[in-house]
Order: sequence, then structure tokens, then C-alpha cells
Amino acid sequence: MQNKLAIVILNWNGRNWLEKFLPGVLQFSQHADVYVIDNHSTDDSLAFLSRHFPPVKIIKNNKNYGFAGGYNEGLQEITNEYYCLLNSDVEVTENWIGPVLELFEKDASISAVQPKILSYNRPQYFEFAGAGGGLIDNLGYPYCRGRVFDELEEDKGQYDDETEIFWASGCCFFIRSKDFWEQNGFDARFFAHQEEIDLCWRLINSGKKIFYTGKAKVYHVGGGTLNKQSAQKTFLNIRNNLSMMLKNLPFPKLIWLIFFRLCLDGVAGIYFGVKQGFPHLWAVVRAHFGFYGQLPGTWKLRQNHQKKKFYQSKWLIFKHFLGRRQQIRN
Repeated sequence: MQNKLAIVILNWNGRNWLEKFLPGVLQFSQHADVYVIDNHSTDDSLAFLSRHFPPVKIIKNNKNYGFAGGYNEGLQEITNEYYCLLNSDVEVTENWIGPVLELFEKDASISAVQPKILSYNRPQYFEFAGAGGGLIDNLGYPYCRGRVFDELEEDKGQYDDETEIFWASGCCFFIRSKDFWEQNGFDARFFAHQEEIDLCWRLINSGKKIFYTGKAKVYHVGGGTLNKQSAQKTFLNIRNNLSMMLKNLPFPKLIWLIFFRLCLDGVAGIYFGVKQGFPHLWAVVRAHFGFYGQLPGTWKLRQNHQKKKFYQSKWLIFKHFLGRRQQIRN
């Protein structure tokens, strides 16, 4: 009999992460099916899995589709009611699944859920990718409860609640499979970064809810594929964020906000160039041209309805850089 939940790990040359963290996933996920989607690895990941983890089901992609496309391809073969898309560099804990499934069973309008995400290397602190639940500010900049830009809060129980959020982190992303496919999955053009925010935004525009539970927790290493300082990551984040806003923002906010963000990105590019070097400045330029290149396709993907109030905190970037830093709550 098939379990309700499928835990699905996307792998690309990640044998070391699988060796380190997959035993814990199997130990604490006894009532779930565990899958590894291999994104055309060139290391010995598949042989290692077959030899050491025979209960794990393997799906082989015929090329590296990136995070977004890789999941879209592999998940077509998985028919469980719920998916948990789990990064290979995540350590799970006892009872990390139960509170999430309880939320799904309690409210059919909840489409996606994330647990508390702490740092594997600094366990007392929240982790960059998700922390205490994802939000978005009035300019379209994503942030989290427990993390604003690069500043991380210590976990003192301040986010042990269960609450509605704007986006759930892709490093540990629970979602109803029917809702995933009703939205045609991730936008594969994103390749990686912010594809989960875009999907959550589309779900919200369609009347669904995204939730966080502090009753479950995992520990994330982070930077397993692209280093936080990678110029390619800068490119993907800026291009994908602009495309996401064009796809999901309502009129008339769309016109002025996109223009304003393009100007702010120019300022940010100069800052990146001075602080991190020319490759990051060039990444901002490439991101803008990448956004323009995708513009016709992005416009076609706009939904019929966009919610007007899409943020939880106004003007976060200005508050942050003007020095008025504080904990961000709903």
C-alpha cells in the first residue's frame, strides 16, 4: 500500500551528502516513501545508492535540468498525495513529518508547508534558506522570519508557532501533489533559486494558503550546490525575482515597481562590483538582459487574478539599510 507522503531528494553529484544525511531520513520517515531523483550525475551516486540504500526508489533524469526542471521531470513518476522536496544537505529530526501532515489534514486550503529550518553548522541559529518561514516586502524582496538579507537570528523559541506565511523554503518543501501539478509545477526557466517563491505566489493568487510549523525542525547545511557568494547565484536571484514579479503582481503596481526595481538593481550592481568584484556587477547586467529575453514567455504565464496585498512588511530594504533592524514578525 502506498504511503501518503513521498520524500523526494534531487541529486546531482551529491554522493557525499546522501551518505551523510540519507540514513537519518530513512530512520525518521518510516511511514513515507523515499525517492532520489538523479539529475544526470557523473559521480558514483547511483551505484552507491543501489549498494547501500536498496529501499530508496531511484528516478533517473536524462540530463541536468536544474532544481526546478529536475523536480518537474522526476515528480511525474510519483503519485503520492503529498510531496516533501528535500535538499540532500538537510538533517531531519524525530517527528519532523507529523506536525506538517496534521496541518494538511486540518485545512484543505493549505497547499504548502515548511518546518523550522536551523543551521547545521550553527544549530542555535536559523538558516538562510527558509528560517522561520518566508515573507516578501513591498518591493518584492524575499526574506524570512529569523533572517533578513544576511542577518540571522538566534533561535530562542520566538518562531515555535504555526502561522500563515508567503513562501515555503525549497530546501524542505511539503506540498500537495495535486496543487503542484495544477500550477504546472515549478517554472523550469528559473533553473534554480526563487522557483519555490514563484510557485507559492501562484498558489496564493489561486486562493490557497502557505503555512509554517515550528513544531517540526530540520538542519540545513546550505550552499551545497552554489556558494552564497557565487556570481551565478546573484544572476539567478535577480533575473528570477524580476520574472516572478512580472508574472504575479497586479496592475498598476506592476509597472512602477518593476521600473523601480530595475533602478535599484543598478545601484546594487555598483555596490556588488565594489564589494565583491566585477563578476557580480556583470551578473546584475546579465540578469537584466536575461529578464528581457524571458519577458514574452513570462507575460504569457500571468494568471487571471493577482492579489493586491502581497507583502507582510513594507519597505524592508530601506528600514534595514537605514539601521532600524529588528525582529520581523507577521
